[in-house]
Amino acid sequence: MSAEILINVHSSQTLVAYVEDHLVVDLKIERKISPTIVGSIFKGKVLRVLPGMQAAFVDIGLPRAAFLYVGDIRGDISSDDERIYEAEEQESAPIGEVKSDDPPSAAYPPIQDLIKAGQFLLVQVVKDPLGTKGSRITTHISLAGRNVVYMPTVNHCGVSRRIEDESERQRLRQIVENAKPVGGIIVRTAGEGATERDIVSDIDYLTRMWAEVQTAYEKKKNPGVIHSDIDVELRSLRDLLNEQVERVLVDDPRIHKKVLAFVTQFLPQYKNRIYLHKGNKPLFDLYDINLEIQRALSRRIWLKSGGYIVIDEAEALVVIDVNTGKFVGKRDLEDTIVTTNIEAAREIAHQLRIRNCGGIVIIDFIDMEKEAHREKVMSIFKEELAKDRARTVVSPISELGLVEMTRKRIRPSLIASLCEPCPYCEGRGYIKQKATVAHEIFRALEREALRQKGGPIVVHCHSEVADWIYAEETDALEEIEIALGHSVTLKVEPAFHLEQFDVEI
Repeated sequence: MSAEILINVHSSQTLVAYVEDHLVVDLKIERKISPTIVGSIFKGKVLRVLPGMQAAFVDIGLPRAAFLYVGDIRGDISSDDERIYEAEEQESAPIGEVKSDDPPSAAYPPIQDLIKAGQFLLVQVVKDPLGTKGSRITTHISLAGRNVVYMPTVNHCGVSRRIEDESERQRLRQIVENAKPVGGIIVRTAGEGATERDIVSDIDYLTRMWAEVQTAYEKKKNPGVIHSDIDVELRSLRDLLNEQVERVLVDDPRIHKKVLAFVTQFLPQYKNRIYLHKGNKPLFDLYDINLEIQRALSRRIWLKSGGYIVIDEAEALVVIDVNTGKFVGKRDLEDTIVTTNIEAAREIAHQLRIRNCGGIVIIDFIDMEKEAHREKVMSIFKEELAKDRARTVVSPISELGLVEMTRKRIRPSLIASLCEPCPYCEGRGYIKQKATVAHEIFRALEREALRQKGGPIVVHCHSEVADWIYAEETDALEEIEIALGHSVTLKVEPAFHLEQFDVEI
């Protein structure tokens, strides 16, 4: 399976696409005005401790206070932290974020016994600010290198579970133990096959970085950033560049030099795979990536068979519905349903990755009568999810025919990154019908009729509402004028929202 990494650079944003067999499977977008701060380390000051929530708000120098959960406050550094993620989860995030199966807050000391208002803390961001929420932070610091993740605040030695060869796991574990690092080390999937020199070099580099972080923390007087992660293009190469990647294409000369220098220093075996794109055709047009982005922003995704899936992304969860659409099958209804569900399962796994959907996901596959068919669809779905770098947990199909799952949210989804709520419907996805607004106007006029006051009335409203009343509701308007004893004039206001109106006496 061949792969390529495409880096598209603009003055305002950088996009990195990971392409497998001409199909975009991962997409990272970082804008200059709102870069991600996940992985950045801050000096924070506790603002408020909330015993009722077993959490605290911490000033880290950003407009909104960050959120610190009791489970993210480290205790004795000499003890192993049982909540350390499995190593493959280190591929995409720091260790400190609370998992869905974390022990309840009762398993920890009360937060008021651990920290107090006014106290300074060394913290790391594990989630970017999202919506009205501030950043999620932890005191469990982790520093990611090419081959390992260094965790200076715990004592733990681990190897990515995605490295399946037991002899290789033992070799890597022995290398880490011989290095005797001060703190914890997890060997990443990219570390498979790495030499002892590569791993020890990574550990030494990250150890020096940690010492610099500690020095910067001591020198800094006020809350603020003391260490930022590398830029998105370098971060992507650090995490994604492997033997499967045949080439890395960069369409900006300055960034090409920067990428080449980074790869030459840290990944010299891949330096001959870095190319500057010089074609007449825009880089992202090579594989219709812009078209794929537009598809990923759509609510309805058509399948090759003629079926389709509908994806609704809300604040609380993501809901996905599967439909046969135009697909009528060839043999019988059950075969048609199974074929559609299998194709949908593959597409859903792909869409979750490229859209970066996180949190709770509910999938409504088409009902299948046979247990064997349900197992087949779920098996294929889990196989596709296994390719995902983000941690996923999938429940069996419920009695209602729904699949419930969670996908670890690392960064804002594609829709959250590229879109904003519709200013017209305020994110609801719908507006009132013209008839509904017209009848609201009539009720307001009826209240005026009961008061028996004033003279002629002017109703300021949207042009479509006025047209509707004159075309469909003239009888109702005449009845109200009789009840009022005065005329009612509709005055069109071009700047009015369709639902907006004002009754002027």
